[in-house]
Amino acid sequence: MKIGIVCYPTFGGSGVVATELGKALAQEGHKIHFITYTQPARFDFFNENLFYHEVSISSYPLFEYPPYELALASKMVNVVKYEKLDLLHVHYAIPHASAAYMAKQILKTHGIHIPVVTTLHGTDITLVGKDPSYEPVVTFSINQSDGVTAVSEDLKQDTYKHFAINKEIEVIPNFIDLDRFKKQKKEHFKKAIAPHNEKLLVHTSNFRKVKRIEDVIRVFSEVRKQIPSKLLLVGDGPERTAMENLSRQLDACDDVRFLGKLDAVEEVLSVCDLFVMPSEKESFGLAALEAMACEVPVISSDAGGIPELNVHGKTGFISKVGDVPDMVKNALFILKDENLPTFKHNAIERAKEFDVTRILPMYENYYKKY
Repeated sequence: MKIGIVCYPTFGGSGVVATELGKALAQEGHKIHFITYTQPARFDFFNENLFYHEVSISSYPLFEYPPYELALASKMVNVVKYEKLDLLHVHYAIPHASAAYMAKQILKTHGIHIPVVTTLHGTDITLVGKDPSYEPVVTFSINQSDGVTAVSEDLKQDTYKHFAINKEIEVIPNFIDLDRFKKQKKEHFKKAIAPHNEKLLVHTSNFRKVKRIEDVIRVFSEVRKQIPSKLLLVGDGPERTAMENLSRQLDACDDVRFLGKLDAVEEVLSVCDLFVMPSEKESFGLAALEAMACEVPVISSDAGGIPELNVHGKTGFISKVGDVPDMVKNALFILKDENLPTFKHNAIERAKEFDVTRILPMYENYYKKY
């Protein structure tokens, strides 16, 4: 098939999933055309089945805000016509689904029918989409899509709850490339970070309030009082400065490392013992899946779709959002030398259930419906 993929070309969950899906489809022989404003992170330059089409946005001074949605719709029309695409797959409803609807209507005037599949990823529904400024357009564009998928059952139900959706939503979970995300031999790195064989806790995110990084640091602060340990924080965002200050206030700053944004996050995960995800909202928990694939158990909140991934008492533990004492108790239990190997084994076994080789056929079969 010739498939157009529209996504945000960022390190965020939806962009990463869309890019990895496109790369996996290309490996299976499909021709994949990415349509976005800059080349996606993790893009593979050297695959003959991957193509990139940049959306150029007018800088005409009349526009206070560049009309990206219109430029995107125009680019979709151009790519569908000249590359003879079979299907458009748009990730994240805003503004991609509405732009795809506009492109579809334009193409109809040229005698071209192009099916549109929209994948809902989370904040496009749970946060941004609920805004009264966007809700009517989000509802309309989802209902006008030929197919709609969601990355978790929780997100599917949340969509039905908050929007008047009359389309059947199919759950196709996020996935992991186990050839990339696997435990690597990085003893030299672990020795540098934890020279006295301290336990390593880790968190990765975009450092926004919804990720509750304060809880991560408070959990770690209590854990280190009982078990020699260090905390690695991967990512960056608006909460970073406040979290640096908090680690100083708790006298934990010497054992907390802010690593910033990393492409090869799997190298860090490979040396860690416990992943902490106390999010207030999380449609699936892709960062936790990446950790589990590297044999890192998880303590998490019960937000959104996380309980569909993290199996309580097996791959880690689940606590109520904000319940720091319970997370501390669970972390201490997992980190005991007699318990940790079992949780690590269970984590990788669970991750195998989300291997891209299992999930990719679900998308391919879904495309064939249209």
